[in-house]
Amino acid sequence: MLRGKNVLLGVSAGIAAYKTAQLCRELIKKGANVKVLMTPDSIHFITPLTLSTLSKNKVYVEYFDKKTGEWNNHVKLAQWADFFLLAPATSNTLAKMAHAHSDNLLLATYLSMENQQEVYFAPAMDLDMYAHPANQENIKKLQEFGNKMIPPESGELASGLFGLGRMAEVEHIINFIDKSHSQLKGKKVLITAGPTYEQIDPVRFIGNHSSGKMGIALAQTLINRGAEVTLVCGPVSIAIPKVAKLISVTSAEEMFQAVKKEYKHADCLIFAAAVADYTPIDFAQQKIKKAEQAMKVELKPTTDILKYVGENKKEHQLLVGFALETENGIENAKKKIKSKNLDFIVLNMLTDKETAFGYDTNQITILSSDNKQIAFELKNKTAVAEDIVNTIAAQWID
Repeated sequence: MLRGKNVLLGVSAGIAAYKTAQLCRELIKKGANVKVLMTPDSIHFITPLTLSTLSKNKVYVEYFDKKTGEWNNHVKLAQWADFFLLAPATSNTLAKMAHAHSDNLLLATYLSMENQQEVYFAPAMDLDMYAHPANQENIKKLQEFGNKMIPPESGELASGLFGLGRMAEVEHIINFIDKSHSQLKGKKVLITAGPTYEQIDPVRFIGNHSSGKMGIALAQTLINRGAEVTLVCGPVSIAIPKVAKLISVTSAEEMFQAVKKEYKHADCLIFAAAVADYTPIDFAQQKIKKAEQAMKVELKPTTDILKYVGENKKEHQLLVGFALETENGIENAKKKIKSKNLDFIVLNMLTDKETAFGYDTNQITILSSDNKQIAFELKNKTAVAEDIVNTIAAQWID
């Protein structure tokens, strides 16, 4: 899974930095292209010359080359990368990442990574430092951003103590990344995302405030895990990842026809779109002129896409729906599981502005057809997508 990938290898100032020589070499042996970023203090543990020789690329330490005055562009470095790997990840650097303290080139590059780019970090510190609540809070915050922690290991530490905190061994880091990228390899997933627009006349429509962020975050997370994703997407104004197949639609009927054609080929179906429940009976061919009297628009129900798929899904298919509720959320979600023949439902209660349409955060509860439910904290939608995909993956793995 690493072959052909562009990897930014970040090195912070810990004794475990000596392992990055082997890590750099193994990444290249796996077929990755590697560029190394170092914090200024990390050069006391391993030399830029060593990592430059191994990576066959310039090593980046400072914002500017002191001899030539040339600027090392952190934005271009971030754009070049498929993912960012920080190993070792010291307490100091993790804290700065969690709180956007951009006082060196490595941190500026990390903060320039886009949401769809993966970030891995391998903590390395003494056992009491690792266990300290401040460090645990920073690690939790980074994971909520969607960054993936490569768990530290137990053993002898630089202090002479034994315990949890040493950086994972190189082979374990490589295996973690490989597994992360190939966990859902071979699985085909159909996702719907965004709103639908129901036309009244050539310039007016009935719609909703859905941004598509949740469905698109799910698509990217599944791609990162190795799944083949078909995305049926309503009108959105945010970037769409490179899915295996993109079907752009406008209306509920167009979304239904696309899903009807594609759903049989999928192993998992995730319906995150906010589909209109009603659509105008008549469409005016010309713009309706404003008049003094009240305007009436007669509506008819749209096809219930989720119910259709629930009634026709194959035995091996997993069906995941979403429920947006303002009251009696758990009760209504349980009813929807039964009425739509779902395997899982993702419940979002519209009780706080941070869980409303358009926000980058969400707070969900996942309920299953076997009466299990897991409530999650308020998180960035990238982290929410990880929680949903973890639930789906656990079903397949089990």
